[in-house]
Amino acid sequence: MQIPKVLLVNDDAASLFALESLLTSATDLLNYELVTATSGHEALRKVLTHEFAVILLDVNMPGMDGFETAEAIHSHPRTSSVPIIFITAYFADEMHRLKAYQAGAADYLFTPVIPQVLQTKVAVFVDLTRKNLELRAKTDELSKLYQDLRVQRIQDLERINGELEQEVAERKLAEQRAHDLSIRDALTGLVNRRSLIQQLEHAVATCDRHQGECALLFLDLDRFKQVNDNLGHHIGDELLRQVAARLLSSVRVSDVVARLGGDEFVVLLEGKGAAANAARVARKISQAHARRFDIDNHAINTGTSIGIALYPQDADNAAALIRNADRAMYHAKQNQRGGIEFFREELNARETERALWTKELKDALENGEFSLAFLPRACVATGELRGIETQLAWRHPRHGLVDARQYVAEVPDRALLERVDDWTIGEACVQASQWRESAAELPALPVSVRLVSPGIGAPLAERILAHVRACKLPGDALELQLTEQMLAGRRDLDAVLHGLHERGVQLAVDDFGSAGPGLGLLRTLPFSALRIDASLVHALDEKGGQDMLAALVHLARALGLRVLAKGVHTSAQLAALHSLACDEYHGDFLSRVLPAAPMLAMLGQAARNNPIELHPAPSRANQSTPRKRGQSR
Repeated sequence: MQIPKVLLVNDDAASLFALESLLTSATDLLNYELVTATSGHEALRKVLTHEFAVILLDVNMPGMDGFETAEAIHSHPRTSSVPIIFITAYFADEMHRLKAYQAGAADYLFTPVIPQVLQTKVAVFVDLTRKNLELRAKTDELSKLYQDLRVQRIQDLERINGELEQEVAERKLAEQRAHDLSIRDALTGLVNRRSLIQQLEHAVATCDRHQGECALLFLDLDRFKQVNDNLGHHIGDELLRQVAARLLSSVRVSDVVARLGGDEFVVLLEGKGAAANAARVARKISQAHARRFDIDNHAINTGTSIGIALYPQDADNAAALIRNADRAMYHAKQNQRGGIEFFREELNARETERALWTKELKDALENGEFSLAFLPRACVATGELRGIETQLAWRHPRHGLVDARQYVAEVPDRALLERVDDWTIGEACVQASQWRESAAELPALPVSVRLVSPGIGAPLAERILAHVRACKLPGDALELQLTEQMLAGRRDLDAVLHGLHERGVQLAVDDFGSAGPGLGLLRTLPFSALRIDASLVHALDEKGGQDMLAALVHLARALGLRVLAKGVHTSAQLAALHSLACDEYHGDFLSRVLPAAPMLAMLGQAARNNPIELHPAPSRANQSTPRKRGQSR
């Protein structure tokens, strides 16, 4: 079937080339043929031999100007209805515009022409002509097929033909929608995972053929889960749409922007200098996403952690490139939210190590490789026992008996870490119950557990309370230690922590001074104790060390919190803590980590009001022999 044609008339070579370039980029998409002429006379010759959907006519041409050319075209019956769009550089010349419309112009554009405007206007007439050509072809066909049928039969066939045309149109529309769904993300309109992989594989193949390069940016929104949990999924969806819009505005039109799912996005940079431009584009994206998002009267502040992998430097295929960019992003997120990180080969080693520790941690739960050890803590002023710390010991198949907390930090599986916490709290509650039932006179000291998972969700909180109930313990028999990193930016913890506090469970901020959450969290959340990081205790012997610790003790007092100092190694440190009115301490000076039986013996000494036999760590030269300190009430 004949395809529509568009005539472009301009005597200026540069203008003709520019307009031809704009229109040529759309000819394949719109399926039309572009014909050019450099004068009015040549345009008239073209009109005699071709049928055009629209004519783009320059106003100012020597010899025969645009108006004369238009008048001549429209004077012929065969071309009298051809739409003409005048293009001129004389902006706001109303007389020329009026003259153009009097000459039968369909539109009047000024240069420089906006490409999308020009292409859209041409598309309208091309589409109209195509439909007319299709209708003409169908009409001719029907005329030949049914010329000898009666009028009623013709009408019936026309009706059927109309229904078929509608069905075809609906089917085409459905196919187009299905095609769009197969390559586009329904929420953001960006390229989806399937289409990205196809384009990435094509980019890799192109790089191999031409010794080129490309860069892949893997993006993950920071704090997106909090937006969904606290504000609702409709706000989260709108945030994703706005993030996609900012992404598109931060890259070139030729760059591929895709959404993989959830809050993960990918940008593919191709062409010369892709690797060199990757960091610049990443910074531009990071700055765009650092600006506040305003959604339904909510001011949302987020950021983007970005990992960058380069081809062929960092991978030998498309799948490996995505995987390594993802690893770089994960490393950026671990080091600093909103960070940018290039892939390095050692990240593969770290990923392998994380996968190994994850597998071994699962095996440890299934094979019973965990056990609990205990560390007593005492009153700074009197030496009286005040609590029992738990330590998760792991009889590791490769490393022997180790402190499990040294290794779980390498495990990214939050659900697995929550299983470890569930096991630890369950064992701690069972041990506390056994101690309390073994002898009525034993002091009922709280057992303190430091969580290894990155936070307490409602399911884990329910499991904690279930363990307390199953062991018939009062709520205050259990103390949970939460680090500052777990508290930072976690508004969803509020309800969970208040629920645990209302049921008697004690809460303590661990490693205080190592990360620094907002003081508002300490004021609003139901904590009972503040645990000072061991590094600050060790700094007591340094200049200004006591001043820093005194400030933290003063802060705790203002918030109504007990103060516990961790990792006390020397009598001088203990004396300094006493002078600062610190409440409790633990560390090598009091006792090394003990199994359950020696811990029970120490509790028995405290119950009989005997001097407590301490178990200092043997590595301390000045504590090589057991010493007795204080009396137990």
